[in-house]
Amino acid sequence: METSEQQYFKLYKPYGYLSQFITNDSKAKRKKFLGDLYDFPEGTMAVGRLDEKSEGLLLLTTDGKFSYHITTSGIEKEYFVQVDGKITKEAVLQLQQGVEIGINGDKYLTKPCTAVKIYPPPLPPTQQRIRDDRHGPSSWVSITLTEGKFRQVRKMTAAVGFPTLRLVRVRIGNYHLHAMLPKQVIKISKS
Repeated sequence: METSEQQYFKLYKPYGYLSQFITNDSKAKRKKFLGDLYDFPEGTMAVGRLDEKSEGLLLLTTDGKFSYHITTSGIEKEYFVQVDGKITKEAVLQLQQGVEIGINGDKYLTKPCTAVKIYPPPLPPTQQRIRDDRHGPSSWVSITLTEGKFRQVRKMTAAVGFPTLRLVRVRIGNYHLHAMLPKQVIKISKS
C-alpha cells in the first residue's frame, strides 16, 4: 500500500517492550513488540530506540528523512531517572561535565549535558518491579542529552555510583510525553 502522505506518531513505550516490530532472534518468542500496541501503517519505523527496560516517549513514522533528522541532528532528549541512593551534588556535577563509560568494549567520554536533581515526577505507575525505600533511599535526576549511545543514561548513572532503577524518556526536541499513559499512541504532525 503506497501512500504519499507520511505519518507520525508518539508512543508512551511501556516497560518490557522492544523498540522494534519484528525480530529474527528465535529466542525472542516471548518478547513484546511495538506492533502489539497499535495497528501502525506498513513501513512505520521507530525513531531511535529505548531499551526493553526503559519506558517513555518514542516517536514513530513512515518518513525516513524525519527519522534520520531526529537521530543525527543532536536534538535534545530528556530523561527522568530514578537512581539507587540519594544522588549527591558531586555526582550531578560529574554527569553535567561528562563521564567515562564503555561502548562496544572501548572507553567513551560522554558529552557535557544538563543534569538536575528533581523531586519524584508525576509519572504513571510502571509494570517494572522496583524496590521501595524500605530497602534504601532512591532519588530522581533529569538528564538531557544530545547524543544517544547504547544504554548511555544507565551507564552514566552507574559511573557516578548511582545505578538506574527506572528510566523514562519525557522529551525529544519539541515533542513531550506530557500526560500520556503507557501504551498510549497519539498521531502527531511533523513540527
